[in-house]
Amino acid sequence: MSTFIWIAVALLLIGVYLSWTAGRLDRLHTRIDAARAALDAQLLRRASVTLELATSGVLDPAASIVLYQAAHAARQAEEEQREVAESELSQALRAVFGEPAQVEAVLQAPGGEETAGELAAAVRRVPMARRFHNDAVRAARALRRHRTVRWFRLAGHAPFPLAVEMDDEPPAALVERAGR
Repeated sequence: MSTFIWIAVALLLIGVYLSWTAGRLDRLHTRIDAARAALDAQLLRRASVTLELATSGVLDPAASIVLYQAAHAARQAEEEQREVAESELSQALRAVFGEPAQVEAVLQAPGGEETAGELAAAVRRVPMARRFHNDAVRAARALRRHRTVRWFRLAGHAPFPLAVEMDDEPPAALVERAGR
């Protein structure tokens, strides 16, 4: 009888551990979903402000066309091409706002200070949102690699989480001058 009780206690403890681990994994997947939604919102905000600036007439025509095409491509990109399109938008922003003179021209235009401030805030938030998402992905991947999770299939049918790898470095001149 005593052996039966010890086996029952051991099975109960294993069951509690597996349930706790499955709950933790579920919370990590929920955190990934929330972080991905936040990242998508920041990317959309950055593209929207860029489009607004590109069509405002504040920039010279060549810069406007470069920013408009990159922002439009980022907003219209399919999920498979999204990281590439967002990286190209980052590169276009750095190309246009690489020189402080271009930032000053925007700041001097009517309403330019507000628009430049919005854009500076948007480009600063994208790397933070991507970092939060990738941290959640890293934690979920680490937990999913554990033998217990694999053997008991605690992840269920949830897809393996993927990190977002893209160029999101903001233009330094814009962040320094307009991001104050």
